Amino acid sequence: MPVIRPLAKPALALAGVMALAGCSGSKAATEDTSAAPTWHNTEVNAVSRAGVAAGVAALTSIKPDGTLATTALDLASGKTLWSHPATLAGRLPGMGVQPPAAVETGPGQGVIAAIAPPDHGGAKARLVAGDARTGRQKWTRPVHSTFGPQSCGPYICMTENTALASARMVVLDPATGRTLWKVPGIAEVEWSDSSRVVMLHMAKHPVLSSHDLKTGRPSWQLPVEHAVSPGVDLSGGWAFGASGDNLIGYVAPYTNPRTEKTSAFGLFSVKLSDGTVNWLRPSVVRVYPSGSPGFAPIVRPVDEHGEYGGFARLDPASGRVIGQITAGQVPGTGWWLAFPGNMARLGFLKPGKAGAAFDLPSGQAVPLQGQRGWSFCVTDPKPLPLAGQAPGFYAVAALCEFDLATGARVPGSPVPPAWFTGSHDGWRLWRDEKGAVHAVKDGTGTTPGMYG
Repeated sequence: MPVIRPLAKPALALAGVMALAGCSGSKAATEDTSAAPTWHNTEVNAVSRAGVAAGVAALTSIKPDGTLATTALDLASGKTLWSHPATLAGRLPGMGVQPPAAVETGPGQGVIAAIAPPDHGGAKARLVAGDARTGRQKWTRPVHSTFGPQSCGPYICMTENTALASARMVVLDPATGRTLWKVPGIAEVEWSDSSRVVMLHMAKHPVLSSHDLKTGRPSWQLPVEHAVSPGVDLSGGWAFGASGDNLIGYVAPYTNPRTEKTSAFGLFSVKLSDGTVNWLRPSVVRVYPSGSPGFAPIVRPVDEHGEYGGFARLDPASGRVIGQITAGQVPGTGWWLAFPGNMARLGFLKPGKAGAAFDLPSGQAVPLQGQRGWSFCVTDPKPLPLAGQAPGFYAVAALCEFDLATGARVPGSPVPPAWFTGSHDGWRLWRDEKGAVHAVKDGTGTTPGMYG
């Protein structure tokens, strides 16, 4: 059933974002449209999401020889500013390729931090932080194994030693690399602002916790099983997205191959202020493509026998259903989901054939003529040909627009919807299926995209 892509999950440690798609590139150009400033950089072959800070967009790219690089682009023009070697050191394939961490340190100033190959010091890799615009190195930190750095407010957060019993999350000063505070275990940043950070601690019984960013002092903790139900297993994957003063979380199902039992799963909301659970939608799977859980969660219920129901769009503020279709309206098999820019309709794309489309608020079918929807450009992506890395990594997915009446791709290169790209200070960035990076400044502020 084409609802969610499976996640690779070694037993070494817990992790998971969805596995994704794409590859290639040639030269940067800037063009103005009547709607908004845009640019296209085809020099890079991007394989990760981008981090943005201080007028710079940083991402992980792949070179023709299969090695990785951290590449920085000027946010205003798309021009490549610099590129340094990068590597994966303990990252799990199901998580996809890690993006660099981008942190603003002052007006027009920032730091880009990424995992780089080792020097001659004996460590397996290094965390290297450099000036956002020039790439000039500021400091390094030896790394044994890690899922990669993340920006957390004005600091850099990173779980290190993920393959060891000594795993810990460290919070670092981006200017000096000094450790400000640390917590034991493996964790991932799910939300932060200038003063607080919320982390997901990955363990047999996972926990969400909120900390003061300067001191590390915890303000609240919430066992994820208290929000969903006992038996959660992060091996199936997870996703989070903020909606106002709340954090919307999703834990995917995982069927243990030994016991054949499926873990607890569902969508839930917690208050960022105190960790109180606002609402829960148990036994629903998030569908792809779709918006961030904090913006436009689209889900499908699964009953105790593993049978899928219809589709529903939820209000992230309340968890209430604001649009749905029944299982009986789903048009057989062989389709992929497709949504328009406003996600007001649910489309079923059948490549090369007529599909189906429904108005979500009313649940009624709509005529196919003129109906378009965005879906994955490629539904059978190839793993990246990475040199010297574990197999099974995919590039971040690309979306294409399709005519639902014919199943054909819409010609040209239209801008993907905001629910997919998200926005950073009014700039929306995305990669196409060949790996080229595109951007448009449409003034949408900062909003979450499909990946949170």
